[in-house]
Amino acid sequence: MTVVTRFAPSPTGFLHIGGARTALFNWLFARHHGGRFILRIEDTDRARSTPENVQAILDGMTWLELDWDGEAESQFARRDRHAAAAQRLLEAGLAYRCYATPAELEEMRARARAEGRPPRYDGRWRDRDPAEAPADIPPAVRFRAPTDGATTIKDAVQGEVTVRNDQLDDMILLRADGTPTYMLSVVVDDIDMGITHVIRGDDHLTNAFRQTQLFQ
Repeated sequence: MTVVTRFAPSPTGFLHIGGARTALFNWLFARHHGGRFILRIEDTDRARSTPENVQAILDGMTWLELDWDGEAESQFARRDRHAAAAQRLLEAGLAYRCYATPAELEEMRARARAEGRPPRYDGRWRDRDPAEAPADIPPAVRFRAPTDGATTIKDAVQGEVTVRNDQLDDMILLRADGTPTYMLSVVVDDIDMGITHVIRGDDHLTNAFRQTQLFQ
């Protein structure tokens, strides 16, 4: 097996010390094993991603002498591939269209805060008849996450880490405007690019559970 790692910063600002540390660990691991190190710019946040920030990241990596294999990848440039993956999930019954309005979503968050629990989508469109869909509301596409059992991650540092599936909600794959979310894009890209090891901070652990469900 050829080891393939990736550093995947979002160009919403300059390369910071935490990002540099993550890049260094990924670079060292790939080079130690004679593998490949991919630089993937996760620029799906179009409101905050700028060419200047992308260049600053490239300049920072070059200054640190962390070379990458091939061209730096743009996640946004692969958006059609991500949308196609969401469509396949819809056709397989593993995703569904959600017509919840911003006001309804805010009501869910407010209720959760009042009850002292984490805000989560309540699944109101998960099993609803599509014939009830309002004609004037563009839908988001959500992943039909498993509700029973648990999801376990085999982490090289922490060992096996498990979360009950009923603690996770149905994440958005495509926004109402049709653009893919980070959560969908990162899984599709990791599969397509043959990423073998994901090395990042444990603040991404919750994301890892969701991404593992989608990967499976």
